[in-house]
Amino acid sequence: MGMEREKLVVIGNGMAGISTVEQILKLTTKFDITVFGSEPHPNYNRIMLSYVLEGSKTLDDIVLNDLNWYKENGITLHVGTAVERIDAEAKEVVADNGLRVPYDKVLIATGSNSLILPIPGSDKEGVVGFRDIADCKQMLEAAKTYKKAAVIGGGLLGLEAAKGLVQLGMDVTVVHLMEDLMERQLDHQAASMLKAELERQGIKFKMGAQTTELFGDHRVRGLRFADGTELEAEFVVMAVGIRPNVAVAKASGIEVNRGIVVNDYLQTSLEGVYSVGECTEHRGVCYGLVAPLFEQGMVLAKHISGVDTAPYEGSVVSTKLKISGVDVFSTGEFIDGPEHTVIVSKDEWKRTYKKILLKDGKLVGAVLFGDITDSAELQKLIKQGAEMTDELYESLMGGGCCGGTKKKASVETMSDEEIVCGCNGVTKGTIVDCIVNQGMTTVDEIKASTGATRSCGGCKPVVEQILQYVLGDGFTQSAKQGICSCTTLSRDEIVAEIKAKGLQTTKEVMNVLGWTQPEGCSKCRPAINYYLGMIYPDTHEDEKASRFVNERMNANIQKDGTYTVVPRMYGGVTTPEDLKKIADVSLKYNVKVVKVTGGQRLDLIGVKKEDLPKVWAELDMPSGYAYAKSLRTVKTCVGSQFCRFGTQDSMGMGALLERKFERLDFPAKFKMAVNGCPRNCAESCTKDIGIVGNDGGWEVFIGGNGGIKPRLADSLCKVKTDEELIEVCGALMQYYRETGNYLERTSEWVERMGLEHIRSVIVDDVKNRKALMERIEFALKQVSDPWKKVLNDNEQLGKLYHSLEVSSQL
Repeated sequence: MGMEREKLVVIGNGMAGISTVEQILKLTTKFDITVFGSEPHPNYNRIMLSYVLEGSKTLDDIVLNDLNWYKENGITLHVGTAVERIDAEAKEVVADNGLRVPYDKVLIATGSNSLILPIPGSDKEGVVGFRDIADCKQMLEAAKTYKKAAVIGGGLLGLEAAKGLVQLGMDVTVVHLMEDLMERQLDHQAASMLKAELERQGIKFKMGAQTTELFGDHRVRGLRFADGTELEAEFVVMAVGIRPNVAVAKASGIEVNRGIVVNDYLQTSLEGVYSVGECTEHRGVCYGLVAPLFEQGMVLAKHISGVDTAPYEGSVVSTKLKISGVDVFSTGEFIDGPEHTVIVSKDEWKRTYKKILLKDGKLVGAVLFGDITDSAELQKLIKQGAEMTDELYESLMGGGCCGGTKKKASVETMSDEEIVCGCNGVTKGTIVDCIVNQGMTTVDEIKASTGATRSCGGCKPVVEQILQYVLGDGFTQSAKQGICSCTTLSRDEIVAEIKAKGLQTTKEVMNVLGWTQPEGCSKCRPAINYYLGMIYPDTHEDEKASRFVNERMNANIQKDGTYTVVPRMYGGVTTPEDLKKIADVSLKYNVKVVKVTGGQRLDLIGVKKEDLPKVWAELDMPSGYAYAKSLRTVKTCVGSQFCRFGTQDSMGMGALLERKFERLDFPAKFKMAVNGCPRNCAESCTKDIGIVGNDGGWEVFIGGNGGIKPRLADSLCKVKTDEELIEVCGALMQYYRETGNYLERTSEWVERMGLEHIRSVIVDDVKNRKALMERIEFALKQVSDPWKKVLNDNEQLGKLYHSLEVSSQL
């Protein structure tokens, strides 16, 4: 063998040390590598501990490099072995078990330790930090025996620990010294939205509380605060921060301040010794997050391998909370001062908040809550110190419909070195290489190869954008796409599983069928809620939380945050009394505009959220469900009652159909029209079911749509009697309810199922038609009456309801 290989000793087997080693292995084979790890495990992803704690991942799931990997790469690994010091004279690294390993270069990557508050009682049994697998195991054990837990510290780690313990069934209070949670990353507004959201998830808070002692005998029994108050707790997690682990450097005479001091090439004051990660202090800053550690590791790997590299000049840090259902992101400067220009958008209904800070016209920081789709984009712009322009404003704050193209361009301008996946240190260049040189075409393939999107999933949109950008038209969303990205199951598979396994709630469906997001997303939650209601009309409890916002409020939200209220007008017919009520309520509640809708009703625009219940109560009219995935309107012409041409009573039939079917959920919104003659004044040809009267009876059309994808309805059949018409309509609706994908309009459904097929099921097979009609009648009986849905217990409605019941039976 020609050259003797250089000996590289890595002290620390965590993410910083090993990701640097991975980078070195890509660049050179000149090192003989030895790694010391104080924990008894191979390298695992510390960022994912919160998931291990809440039970969604196991230790095996979060191991980044298994023992095999060290073998394959010829790395000598000493686990469960801590290094005491570096002996610079002898050029040896000395371990606590007396082992001495010679070196040419040393990399210190000892990370940091949990800060344990130096208060009386902090050494009692039942007090742990939240830093490694051992801590996790203690928490999992404690939760089996003890009920009450306290987490000291309302930062990133504290909140993740608290959520994990709540998932394990403990009663958890977070104790925080400051008045705001995560005050190092969030402003007051985002912090208070976060607190409200976590309270909804079952975490309790004691803010502005200074813990002075942990009391108890052998084991902790509670916390005492500076103001004399106490909190009972049988288990305490300290998550007040981390302290760089500089013991090895100190013992070796290396310059240490708060962390191990390094220059822009990550060299310490001792020749041949480098340092990366949380134990390191660069230009006065110690980083406690993961992205900087990859950035430092990349510079160091190139430098040590003799490859040209720009120096490390510090990182713009960003924070993301890993608690399912809580999206928080912050980067750069986040507290606005007089020198900043502030752009803010806040939506209390959707519970989202976005703040961007500019200094001298350049982006310097951002805070996002509730919707963090722009996080990668913002982080990049802030890192570049980009100028704010009108186009950029439009793409970040909405208003334009061209967000898509801008996003693509942003991927174009990313440098290959830029890190896309912060959890696993995957760069854009690596992902592009997978696509171009290894022929990968899906996010899943890239995930399997590089680990990108494997951890917190926050980088998935960017990975998709890179795929789209590189493959152009050749890009299709990953091969087996389920109803949403949380599952690979299709609508039919989900419905079949619900029936086969008797699943009863959204939670249960997601759990048993292995959703990737345990809470689901805004796409699948309402869909599963609908499928459950359709399969079990009598026993399924409608899940309010799974509904879209408009359905929860019985009104449509407008862009200024007010609502529109649409009372029912059966078949578009009203009375002078009802009109007077609408006018009185509109004046009293300061309704801005009263609009005649396309569905022949009146729309009261600009009602305040807090007035909605009173407006409904005083209107004393049923809701027109203008917001629901259900029968919206039945449009009618004047018909034979008044019109010279009318051959059928279209107003009467329209009102009857609307009253009969109005309160059922459908896969999507559903509109009907009834015409008294073929002149078609009520536009049957663009409705989900259109009905045209003629001398001999009625003709039924289906699958019309006047919306984004206009489609003329197809003629399904002709019927002679009113009874037959109601039965065909009922069976049609039920068949659509049972086979339609959620949010699929009938215009798409008819094309997917085929008109001939639908005709054979509804028209030709009378027995089947009657069975469908029976099922829809059964479902209708289960649905609480629409008035009560909106108004609950208004007395007169009972009488009104009774008179209607009678008339609809006539």
